[in-house]
Amino acid sequence: MAMLLRAACALVLLCILVAGLWPFHAPRNEVSWLSQKNGIILRKHGSIVSAAPFKAPASQGDNSCSLEIWLKPSRVDSGGMILAFYWPESRIVTFALRQFRSGLVIESRDQDKKAEMYVGDILTTQKPVLVTITSGQAATAIYVDGTLVKRAQYFGFSSRQLTGQFVVGGAPDKAYNWSGQVRGLAVYDRELAATDVSRSFLAWTNGGQQKPAMGERVVALYLFDEGKGNVVHNRVDSATDLLIPERFFVLHERFLERPWDEYQPGWSYWKDIGINVIGFIPLGFFFYAYLSQFLKSGNSAIATIALGFAVSLTIEVLQAFLPTRDSGITDLFTNTFGTALGVALCVWSARNDWFARAGIPFTSLQKEKMPVS
Repeated sequence: MAMLLRAACALVLLCILVAGLWPFHAPRNEVSWLSQKNGIILRKHGSIVSAAPFKAPASQGDNSCSLEIWLKPSRVDSGGMILAFYWPESRIVTFALRQFRSGLVIESRDQDKKAEMYVGDILTTQKPVLVTITSGQAATAIYVDGTLVKRAQYFGFSSRQLTGQFVVGGAPDKAYNWSGQVRGLAVYDRELAATDVSRSFLAWTNGGQQKPAMGERVVALYLFDEGKGNVVHNRVDSATDLLIPERFFVLHERFLERPWDEYQPGWSYWKDIGINVIGFIPLGFFFYAYLSQFLKSGNSAIATIALGFAVSLTIEVLQAFLPTRDSGITDLFTNTFGTALGVALCVWSARNDWFARAGIPFTSLQKEKMPVS
């Protein structure tokens, strides 16, 4: 029986390590060029990054700015980070655009002050849409295909926040990727007027041959017309060309992220919590059953729970070096709790003679006298 328990423990531990660390390396960067049109397609593990950080414009002016992106999501019932500006020194995402179902969430952060703005029902898988975001002293405006869809005075961002390392297709500090097509992208250090937005929409959609007007304070212009290679050229400043690495990457993977930073509202977050708890129940069950052959009940329970914590900690530390995984403290709690549930399940099964009924001679467990609460 001890040999069977050792085999069960080894199998459970192997399965947990594989589930927690697979694929054990950085997969290939899933970015490819569209075959008959300008643009790239980003898949589950695909992202691109600027060769150098964007710098603040020499002429500060009123800090107004604008951003255009011509995109098409792979799905409208999904999400992910479409683009982000990141300050590596302080590890702050100053500006980000992400998909939430068929809408877009715009995130802005200035030091410790963070704000969000949501625009719903604008994305479609039928055709690409040109999203233009302008910010000035009065308000922030969102245009879709040249038409104003939302204006918000409570939300704003400046040209200073559109600086730093630029990542397209994923988050700079965790695996939170977006799947879809990007056909064009432009950044301005001025607020585009409504007439400029309409004219730009026509230029993008008329063959995608938008040409930079140097007098219009264009900071970056990516036409995605290269068709091959691993560089997307910035037609304004080659220092901030976009690079397509061979392997999938996260610029600065978070190490043991705090639970309140990990929290994301939605079903997927709670589903992950449940998986992490359930996944460690077998470890608690079988290791407690095995250790009870040699230790007293209380000691074997403590040893098993401590083992569950140690295994979880090992996985979370190693995940910090794997771009497809997230290293967080929440998993330490859920995995350890799952181990404790496994121990409780094993004790309950022994006290109710389930092992004897199944013909399993766990004599040492059946003799344990556990206090009834």
